[in-house]
Amino acid sequence: MGFREDVKKIKALADANRLAIMLALQHGEKCGCELLEELNITQPTLSHHMKILADSGLVDYYKEGKWMHYSISADGVREFRDMIGSYARCDCKTDESVSCGCKEKK
Repeated sequence: MGFREDVKKIKALADANRLAIMLALQHGEKCGCELLEELNITQPTLSHHMKILADSGLVDYYKEGKWMHYSISADGVREFRDMIGSYARCDCKTDESVSCGCKEKK
């Protein structure tokens, strides 16, 4: 993945409503109607945020009747963790030439 895709994922979680949605989905799939009640937001607001989360790959969805059902994407979360790890890691543990100082912080 490139920087643009990485930014898309990071921005998807850089919003209070979207973080609340991710927390609400932690215990499993939910219907849009449940999320509307839990989060006390309007349907257009939910749709906007769910589109961003789905486009980032963090949330899966399907339609049943007139309602959408949402869940956290296991693959999307795994990819997100790997992506964050690639930016947040320190190579000093595997490369002796790197001197960042984190080895001294124990």
